[in-house]
Amino acid sequence: MTKSKQIVVEQISSQIGRPERQRRTLLGLGLTRIGRRRALEDTPAVRGMIAKVAHLVKIIDEK
Repeated sequence: MTKSKQIVVEQISSQIGRPERQRRTLLGLGLTRIGRRRALEDTPAVRGMIAKVAHLVKIIDEK
């Protein structure tokens, strides 16, 4: 069984004052505050979520 690719994402900006849809997207990614990092599976769905909040997060590492 092959190991799936991982992507590490960090929240770099606050969700305060952002539309509810963007807040829920951050929550779906597991990001709740600035500086929090999450290792996520590199799938088209996750990439789409990151694209929706690209101004609030940054990709740290792609494994």
